[in-house]
Amino acid sequence: MTQTLHETPGDPYGAPVTVFPQDSGQPAPVARPSVRFMLSHPAHWLALGFGSGLSRIAPGTSGTLWAWIAFIALTPWMDDTRWAVLIGLSLPLGWWACSVTARNMAVLDPGSIVWDEVVAFWLVLWLVMPTGLVGQVMAFGLFRFFDAVKPGPVGWADALYHHLEPASDPAAWRKAGFGIMLDDLVAAGCTVLVVAAWRFAT
Repeated sequence: MTQTLHETPGDPYGAPVTVFPQDSGQPAPVARPSVRFMLSHPAHWLALGFGSGLSRIAPGTSGTLWAWIAFIALTPWMDDTRWAVLIGLSLPLGWWACSVTARNMAVLDPGSIVWDEVVAFWLVLWLVMPTGLVGQVMAFGLFRFFDAVKPGPVGWADALYHHLEPASDPAAWRKAGFGIMLDDLVAAGCTVLVVAAWRFAT
């Protein structure tokens, strides 16, 4: 089942798309989402990191900071099983939310979508804990480096779905959502490997 986007005069966003649609007509690209846009669909809430992705300066860093704060706040009630369940559920939900939000923004990889950073950094912290503040800061810095600079495998993952044609490919937005999540997961893997190597060496 698909639902197409019906634009309303005076409304640049139109009615939000709730499922993965056939691309039967693109809205104008949303260069910078607003609070109104975020509130217009549950997928936007999630993809925009509950507002952290609305930051005008370094939204990816803001999203990662939000993930760090949320991880620390949740820790007293969490164990390994609960973290595994939360992260495991956040991956497919994030794929859906990123796909829908990218489609509604008409941008294949919007910088304001930060749920990929959130889930990936939760994964990093879960795997490197227990560690003190210095270790967490190191993990944060490494993750931001790999995510922003995109060396080696991170750049490969990031470029996989940057040449999609939504007008001719009905699955383009699902692929875009998958790509949004993928490069951050690769960045998380690189971060964990570096932390593990550092611990082994010291």
